[in-house]
Amino acid sequence: MAIKFEYLGSKFIKPFVPTPQNLRNYKPGFIDELAPFKNVAVVLFFAKNSNHNPKLFVVQLEKSLEKVLTRLYPLAGRYVEETQIVECNDEGAEFIQAQVNVKLEDILGPEADVTLADEFIPMKTKPRDVVLTIQFTIFGCGGVALGVSATHKVVDASTLCTFLNEWAAINREEDEINFTGPGFISSSLFPGRGFRPIPTPFITNDQYTRKKLSFNESAISKIKAKAITSIRLSKVQLVSAIICKALVGVDRVTHGYRRESILCQMINLREKMASPIPKHSCGNLWGLCATKPTILETTEELANLIHDSIKKAVNDYSKVHHNSEQGQTMVLNTFLETANVNNLESMNVIPITSWCKFPFYQVDFGFGKPKWVVPWTAPMKNFGLLIDGPGGNGVEAYIFLEVKDVPYFEEALDVNVFGA
Repeated sequence: MAIKFEYLGSKFIKPFVPTPQNLRNYKPGFIDELAPFKNVAVVLFFAKNSNHNPKLFVVQLEKSLEKVLTRLYPLAGRYVEETQIVECNDEGAEFIQAQVNVKLEDILGPEADVTLADEFIPMKTKPRDVVLTIQFTIFGCGGVALGVSATHKVVDASTLCTFLNEWAAINREEDEINFTGPGFISSSLFPGRGFRPIPTPFITNDQYTRKKLSFNESAISKIKAKAITSIRLSKVQLVSAIICKALVGVDRVTHGYRRESILCQMINLREKMASPIPKHSCGNLWGLCATKPTILETTEELANLIHDSIKKAVNDYSKVHHNSEQGQTMVLNTFLETANVNNLESMNVIPITSWCKFPFYQVDFGFGKPKWVVPWTAPMKNFGLLIDGPGGNGVEAYIFLEVKDVPYFEEALDVNVFGA
């Protein structure tokens, strides 16, 4: 499908109230330092609302954006790579307006190419030092797409979701004064140490693609019913196991033998440590969890392995305070250990992250909740990214694959028989 964009303009939206001088230099924490210098992004698709004219509504969005940037002021700053500091100079977040010649249904259709969603995310227009870029696109039918992209050096998926919900609440004029969230506190929780980003095996060429797998609530229930295990598995663990088994199959074909695999998962640290980190804290607040090298035959074994490794990691975090030497070291070591794993060419490393339970589908600017939410991050080989399905139910999984490996993945994928 040929999509033709007409860009209507671009401007920088500055905070409504200037950032105080004592807050002008934001020093990120060490998790921020270790995060890759890539973008984390999402696009939300909204159906037409007869009570709102999109071209007029955009003015209201700009005004409410000014207010949320006053609260979350690092998003209006500039990231300086050399010093690893966000200069909170209020130069503003980039706001792009566009319109497109297709209807929203063309994007939402079951046969639509998922990569079409990427066109609504402002990735290529963004200078490297701008922290936040937004693109508001109007469809011919009156629906809209809101693409948001931010540097991972400052923002993680939870922060992105918090920003969107705060912005939406202000736009509905339901939260004009009180800001209940703690804002950007990753630097005070995990003070910076001058680290450089952990080397990450991103795919740098164009020989990759992204597959989407959708599991609605009914499918998840059927999978759970077929799972022969005494452990209560979550929908994320079940879907992760199905994906991992397929990726193990790809690795076996491409290498000619079955290698040991390591499953690497990201863990949101909010509300998980002995000294609780508030749910809506902003900044990079996540750790890593890698399983021991293993060769497993069934989806059930993989699901149990994923469940046990996450359970152990969460239990370990719950016993330490984030501001203790033990807590700081525990979080740091997860990154250092994973960096070593990525350097082991003899291992099949499968990274998976989940955005499930982040309330992207609750974002309501006043013209209804999104019909579809599509996440985006820089592609890594054999990488799985999970998010709640439409309406917040089920699971949608996005798997980054080299183009040559797609047939092997499709052949190895078994979504019908758990444990097969």
